Amino acid sequence: MSTASSICETLFDLVGKQKRTEEINQLMAGANFWDDQESAQKIVGELSRLNLAVKPLEELATAADDIGVLMEFAAEDDGGDSIDELATTVERLEPQIAAVELQAIMSSPEDAMGAYVTVQAGEGGTDSSDWAEMLLRMFIRWSELRGYKAEMLERSDAEEAGIRNATVVIRGQYVFGYLKGETGNHRLIRISPFDSAGRRHTSFAAVDVTPELDDEFDVDINWDKDVREDTYRASGAGGQHVNKTDSAIRLTHLESNVVVQCQNERSQHKNRATARKMLIAKLFQNERERREAEVAARRGQKSKIGFGGETVRNYVLNPDRYVKDARTGLKAGNPDTVLNGELDPFIDAYLRWSIGKD
Repeated sequence: MSTASSICETLFDLVGKQKRTEEINQLMAGANFWDDQESAQKIVGELSRLNLAVKPLEELATAADDIGVLMEFAAEDDGGDSIDELATTVERLEPQIAAVELQAIMSSPEDAMGAYVTVQAGEGGTDSSDWAEMLLRMFIRWSELRGYKAEMLERSDAEEAGIRNATVVIRGQYVFGYLKGETGNHRLIRISPFDSAGRRHTSFAAVDVTPELDDEFDVDINWDKDVREDTYRASGAGGQHVNKTDSAIRLTHLESNVVVQCQNERSQHKNRATARKMLIAKLFQNERERREAEVAARRGQKSKIGFGGETVRNYVLNPDRYVKDARTGLKAGNPDTVLNGELDPFIDAYLRWSIGKD
């Protein structure tokens, strides 16, 4: 076994993950596996996350062995062909290595899941509403570029342009892990297209990202006592049936004042089920952020999760043109590509920053 392959198997615990995968497969083959539905769901969820991690690690371990062989050939090759092949192979593997490294950073179970992304316009009138819609489009474009599926759950249009708020669910591997660093305030500086005097305006929009949790995750909620449910008529797209009936659902968790709403389905029952999942996810995320903040406080540090009202990124369109992350310091000189969904450099930088890496 090559040294590189050994590093892959020890640093990323490939052997341990393979062993646990085999154990779970044996458990699932048992006759009584589904007798305890709650326990079975948790185990199935664990297997799903293991499979996401094991396949790229196995591919990387195989590639590492191939590199070891090429290194041996290169040492004996006077013509340089093996060295060229080795260089090409290493260059080809760099994106895979980076992806596996990021997966190792996203180690929490919920990181592997989909995500609810909520965008809400801040103060600033039409400019902020327009900015909120630009951000919403940015996240949808990011999901399209990655081959993920985005579904609009709720959208409230502003009077003149843009949106007051909207929530989209993005489904795919590690969506929450990638997008969790987007939570916080996003600031736009530009010449306002809505100002007849052509003055420069600063607009804010808040982004909140929560995981789309599997059934194995549970939050203790008494739906009759802890939550207030309101129904209302959906607005926007959805057809005449949606707009003529009180099919939209708004849930308010009374103790925490967390509010979620869903209006994308014609069925009130389906909207209620989705809203309940959203509320569970938000309460779970709030508790996660609270624990993170407590740990950071004990260490005399500032929490790197749960930014509240802090501005996390600045988008400047005039007089200069750039996008700069307020946490990592990463700066991109073409804001148009970022607003068109090219978020991966910022996501990569945030994930490495979040664990204290340069």
